[in-house]
Amino acid sequence: MTTDAFLADCRARLAFDLLSNTWNAVVLRALRDGPRRPVELRERIGGISPKVLTETLRRLQFNGLVDRQAHRDASPRVEYQLTALGRTLLAPIDAVGAWAFEYGDEVMAAQEAACAPDPQSARSTR
Repeated sequence: MTTDAFLADCRARLAFDLLSNTWNAVVLRALRDGPRRPVELRERIGGISPKVLTETLRRLQFNGLVDRQAHRDASPRVEYQLTALGRTLLAPIDAVGAWAFEYGDEVMAAQEAACAPDPQSARSTR
């Protein structure tokens, strides 16, 4: 067994892969307060297409983070809810969100600075 936590077959990379998909964390967070139907998730999240939501829910279900419940009532419906394993990711997601809230302005300023034209290069082309 290797001690390098970021090699291709390590568990740390598995966790980063789960969180690196934009929609995974958003959908998990949207399910925090209990089961939701897909239409409720789309309304709550905003900006996610039905296709991307379905793909995300399937991926989360495949990884054991979300459970799909089909109800065969008078009007059949499907709900998704977090599994116990899925709930364990809420604290890391909240931690990343808190970091983004605290340092997001600095990151955006760095991005703007990186995209701004370099005044030195403008002078040298004259």
